[in-house]
Amino acid sequence: MIFPWTSADDSSRKHPTSPRAWLLLAPLLGWLALFVVAPTLILLAVSFCQRDELGRIVWSFTTENYARLFDATYWNIFVRSVGYAALTTLLCLVGGYPVAWFIARQTEPARSRWLLLVMIPFWASFLVRTFAWITILKSEGLLNGLLQSLRLISVPAELLYTPGAVVVGLVYTYLPFAILPIYASVEKMDRQLLEAAADLGAHPFATFRKVILPLTRPGIMAAVLLVFVPAVGMFAISDLLGGARVPLIGNVIENQFLQARNWPFGAALGMVLLALFALTAWLGFGRKRGAVAS
Repeated sequence: MIFPWTSADDSSRKHPTSPRAWLLLAPLLGWLALFVVAPTLILLAVSFCQRDELGRIVWSFTTENYARLFDATYWNIFVRSVGYAALTTLLCLVGGYPVAWFIARQTEPARSRWLLLVMIPFWASFLVRTFAWITILKSEGLLNGLLQSLRLISVPAELLYTPGAVVVGLVYTYLPFAILPIYASVEKMDRQLLEAAADLGAHPFATFRKVILPLTRPGIMAAVLLVFVPAVGMFAISDLLGGARVPLIGNVIENQFLQARNWPFGAALGMVLLALFALTAWLGFGRKRGAVAS
């Protein structure tokens, strides 16, 4: 609000945060400092350390851990992880956007029921749901039995412990994380803009590209972050559905900490993933805000 005794420049200035506001934020800031900032700093420090023959951390500065990332083996695993995460994100967007649009166009009671169906997978344990896919995809599983009963295949297909099984597990796990933020953006969209576009003679595809897509972009970018970021570091699905035949960067980090006892190298891998997550967030939101500000 601009009062008579204030200028437009004065009203646009941000007021300093009051002590009461800082007091309300103190629990959140303390939690972030203790469980996010401090572990990240420890991980960063360890990533520049060495280890002895017994696997103990030697506090001696080195960049060898980061240099190992460019070895062909680890580089190929890293590229594979990013590729799987990108494919998972694309499939979740392609499958989740129509579902989110359909739910947002329903009446309020029906909308609540459809959202409940989207949330039902979270009622069961992640491991239980993953083992259910093992039952479905194995040679004597439900899918092979169905295909054989329909005479589409004569012998059981090799579905489990394949890259396709890993992608299926990733998409199944993270699809709700794509539907919900897109639904939030579609639900807030002004329907009169669609009517205006139709009145002006816009083709449905042009309306989607020039009206719907820009308005729902925040939800799409939130879905990308919620799917891509955890999919890159996922290791349980590749272990269970891939049978350790399709190692991802998350599996390498797990092995370095639990089996190889090379914590410095595992910390270096973790910091690279953290940098990748930050880059993804910046590409999704930082550049957009910069463009709006300019």
